[in-house]
Amino acid sequence: MTHDARYDAVEILGMIGTADASEIRPGTADVVDPDYTARFARAHEEAGFDRVLIGYGSGWAEGTQVAAYAAAHTERLGLLVAHRPGVVHPTLAARTFTTLDQFSKGRVALNIVTGSSDVEQRREGDYLPHDERYARTDEYLQVLRSLWDTKGPRDFAGDYYRFEGTTPQVFPYQDRYLELFFGGSSPAAYTVGAKHADTYMLWGEPLKETGEQIATVTQRAAEAGRAQRPRVSVSFRPILGRTDDAAWERAHGILDTINGVVGAHYREKIGSIHPQDLAPQNAGSQRLLAVAEKGELHDRCLWTPTTKAVGGGGNSTALVGSPETVAAAILDYVEIGVDTILVRGYDPLQDAVDYGRDLLPLVRQELAHRAATRQPVAEKATA
Repeated sequence: MTHDARYDAVEILGMIGTADASEIRPGTADVVDPDYTARFARAHEEAGFDRVLIGYGSGWAEGTQVAAYAAAHTERLGLLVAHRPGVVHPTLAARTFTTLDQFSKGRVALNIVTGSSDVEQRREGDYLPHDERYARTDEYLQVLRSLWDTKGPRDFAGDYYRFEGTTPQVFPYQDRYLELFFGGSSPAAYTVGAKHADTYMLWGEPLKETGEQIATVTQRAAEAGRAQRPRVSVSFRPILGRTDDAAWERAHGILDTINGVVGAHYREKIGSIHPQDLAPQNAGSQRLLAVAEKGELHDRCLWTPTTKAVGGGGNSTALVGSPETVAAAILDYVEIGVDTILVRGYDPLQDAVDYGRDLLPLVRQELAHRAATRQPVAEKATA
């Protein structure tokens, strides 16, 4: 009997925040709503998500504390904490995350976000230019891996960090390997991320462009001496309806809201990360806007007007359709080599519930079917 284990390893991620707000929800004055945060985390666990991403912004709630709170209100949910190198010293970061991993009993991973906007970086006192930030990240991740994976005192003398006699005492839970996720689409990002990442995170581009990015990451990983490329994650904003027509009706309503007063209020709030009236500096947003210029609809159901509406900021391309249509689109990405899918909605809490009821079971059912019936690539090559 054949069995392709690659399908077994596909993960589905969500994303949580600390308040009920989005591009179509005006939110409240509270930046941190503990009750909502707990309900949001539990909804993802009950829906069957493998992990949730906790994002990073210079004015947002601090991610490790959000993760600790979410861990205290869930039992199994993985916690992917976005972390910006350069804000704290790597020796402190290393034990911050191992401590969190110990208390959560092995549920922590890091999403390394080097920084895409000079304006946002300077709000935290970081004045390094773009490519030098990635050089610093390269050194930062060397330090983290060393402090997590080896015992005993050590010294370090690099271009950005220097210390002597550092002796870690807190290691990842049960000596496990603490995973690094990494995002970025610039040449500097590919080089550093392909060298260090366990999972390389991309935003939702069409299949062709995603395949090109996977090929680039694969090439950079080989140049760094890695036998295998990192796993690859792609992020989307699914808009579901009972039927395809119902989903498209909902999608256009969402777009109208983003382009209206509520959306303008949201864009004003997130201007701290994506400065308004300025073209995005980061390559990922530039790529999304370039895709949007090529057309509104790509492949099976990838929709780009939502990206245009927010100026290319962040995870903003939608998959629109019935649960069956969106599940099929997600599996199209798995077939070109994507290992992890991150989905989050415009109605964040309710969409997480809906994904768990209507979308995730379809994806997992088809993954299990393909695992059981597809012949692994290695077997094909030797047959």
